[in-house]
Amino acid sequence: FSFDFETSRIFDIYRKVPKDLTQPTYTGAFISILCCVFILFLFLSELTGFIATEIVNELYVDDPDKDSGGKIDVSLNISLPNLHCDLVGLDIQDEMGRHEVGHIDNSMKIPLNQGEGCRFEGEFTVNKVPGNFHVSTHGATAQPQSPDMTHTIHKLAFGEKLQVQKVQGAFNALGGANRLSSNPLASHDYILKIVPTVYEDLSGRRRFSYQYTVANKEYVAYSHTGRIIPAIWFRYDLSPITVKYTERRQPLYRFITTICAIVGGTFTVAGIIDSCIFTASEAWKKIQIGKMS
Repeated sequence: FSFDFETSRIFDIYRKVPKDLTQPTYTGAFISILCCVFILFLFLSELTGFIATEIVNELYVDDPDKDSGGKIDVSLNISLPNLHCDLVGLDIQDEMGRHEVGHIDNSMKIPLNQGEGCRFEGEFTVNKVPGNFHVSTHGATAQPQSPDMTHTIHKLAFGEKLQVQKVQGAFNALGGANRLSSNPLASHDYILKIVPTVYEDLSGRRRFSYQYTVANKEYVAYSHTGRIIPAIWFRYDLSPITVKYTERRQPLYRFITTICAIVGGTFTVAGIIDSCIFTASEAWKKIQIGKMS
């Protein structure tokens, strides 16, 4: 078997146009420049999109953080400017039978207003069942005559801290809630619906957090002795729906395909436009020459 290089040229699909059959024009130069600028613009746009990541979200029914032992981390930061720190306490109870009065682990009380008020900061865990935790004077050795439950909530968050620029969620929905102008003897009920949230980055690392919605009411509650003992209640329940955010990046093959389509398509369209303009120009010249002759 012998291979003839001369004969093989008939298989060349990239045929070359002889130089004497080509003719440069000013219109062609202008279109070529515009074509290159347009290709550069589209290339940079696609490159920006390829480098950047997009956030895709989905919903499903599951308990994503199964390794947590059925616990949710809670972070609470609240100021009571008119209640002494000796009177402020945190109580936790839920439907699994937990009932803890005066929780003190991982908590801190900071005096405010020359000791007249208190800022409570605490981190604790709750079970993944409906329940509540509340700030009150229930754990105090002696109840005050006129407790003042006006307050400001700086932070209430569940789970791991999740701050991603492209994710807009209600991870601290009660942050900044101000009840300083409310009735000092009123109790406050915050009803929370907690939604499990998963964030998965490009490396596959998962972070587990919780968003929540909130509704609230204010009322005056009396004890069985007829005394008013106000409290700040946070009643929570978990949603079975999980929200998942996933970081994704455009695959390389799709980026290359897009660039090839941009270059080839732009040159093809520009060639058609230039050919039409050149043909029309030549036809117009022939018409003018015919009129002159």
